[in-house]
Amino acid sequence: MKAIKSTPRDFEPYIILVRPQLSENMGMVARAMMNCALSRLRLVHPREDHLNEKAKAASSGAFSVLENAQVFPTLEEALSDISYVLATTARQRDMTKPVIDPEQAVSMINEQQKKGIKTAILFGAERTGLLNEELILANTLVEIPLNPVHSSLNLSQAVLIMGYEWFKSREKQFISHLETGGSDMASKEEFISFFNHLETELEKRGYFRFADKKERMRRNLRNIFTRNQLTKSEIKTLHGVICDLIRPVK
Repeated sequence: MKAIKSTPRDFEPYIILVRPQLSENMGMVARAMMNCALSRLRLVHPREDHLNEKAKAASSGAFSVLENAQVFPTLEEALSDISYVLATTARQRDMTKPVIDPEQAVSMINEQQKKGIKTAILFGAERTGLLNEELILANTLVEIPLNPVHSSLNLSQAVLIMGYEWFKSREKQFISHLETGGSDMASKEEFISFFNHLETELEKRGYFRFADKKERMRRNLRNIFTRNQLTKSEIKTLHGVICDLIRPVK
């Protein structure tokens, strides 16, 4: 067991906005992030320019967060180096996933970050939120408990609530310990590679023979694995299992 001195930034989760629509909202998210000492912003297929004057004005002094933001065409690419993902959602979904509140979510983030595992929090588009296909990639869902009569939040409010919970806890997270003898945690890129391998072979063997049920079957299969944190070694083992299963029996 090796102790590693870490800075507060090392414990930051990535804030990922999926298909954000308005540059003003991206600016207000940057402001909310800087309020909470968060700086790692990723944007997935934004509709408007996150560096325009509207975004700059709305950021109210936090434009550096937008300037340093990373932009990706797909969520899969934005998550390629992330191993633990939390997704915010405002309503119940037709899938089996653990659901926690923001305080519990921050506790989970801190536990993962202590192990040296990169984490991210997903936020969906202003109008639609996250789609089921996007939620599949998350390990855990986060619901913010609010007045059921009026529980609607705008994008920056949701980011601020999650960021504030993280900010309250961060001073306790400066020292971490890493196990150096074990395998690293698998990234989402490695998960997706495994999913593609599994689904390709199942497709060849007619597993998805009912077209109207195919997407639900794919979603259920992926959920089985993303509910658990797998290591790189375990993902390799699963690839090996598939290869052996498809090899002709002598």
